[in-house]
Amino acid sequence: MGYYGYGMFYDPTYILIIVGVILSLLASANVKGVFARYSNVESDSGLRGRDVAKKILELNGLYNVEVEHVSGNLTDHYDPATRTVRLSDAVYNDTSIAALGVAAHECGHAIQHSKQYAPLGIRSALIPVANFGATISWPLVLVGLFLNANIGKMFILGGVILFFAAVMFHVVTLPVEFDASRRALVNLRQYQLVDNEEVVMARKVLTAAALTYVAGTISALLQFLRLLLIVRGYTDDDE
Repeated sequence: MGYYGYGMFYDPTYILIIVGVILSLLASANVKGVFARYSNVESDSGLRGRDVAKKILELNGLYNVEVEHVSGNLTDHYDPATRTVRLSDAVYNDTSIAALGVAAHECGHAIQHSKQYAPLGIRSALIPVANFGATISWPLVLVGLFLNANIGKMFILGGVILFFAAVMFHVVTLPVEFDASRRALVNLRQYQLVDNEEVVMARKVLTAAALTYVAGTISALLQFLRLLLIVRGYTDDDE
């Protein structure tokens, strides 16, 4: 079998993993830097993250959505199961532009949920499949590589399909996150929760955050490409 056509100790497809890791690290460092910068810029309104979240939810008629504090750094999220916007330590009680931007973004997800935004529903449906696929896909492929041709190919095909589901989760996440940021900026401006200059700063924070999802998607696609190359090398060796 020749170790999938790449030799025992050399696998050129590792470069795809390295590129993905580098992109993710750069995006993560960027969002932390931008968030830290605008965490030091206080909003003129003096509103805290939780205040902005509650105002946006109320002004959009979402009286059934709660706003809660969650521990951690940049652990902010919207939970559609309990209809709860959870804001982290750096956002919940903070009055910075960064905090207000993040709080508004999470409310953007709550608005998406209320309006039955299709990509959000698709992403939610993909979560269990994507989590399972990300966990079991590579083990299935690796087992398949060492089984006889027919059974092995079934394992490999199953692994590829499951990994593809995980990749699709990343792909669908992009429009969900960009749209939530768009809604956040619209609400901040429309309800005059920040001034025009502060909207520009909030956009920079949300753009930096969005780039982490872009990097994550590219990384997932590169891993999927690597998987296909390995599988192709295996099938070529069997011919």
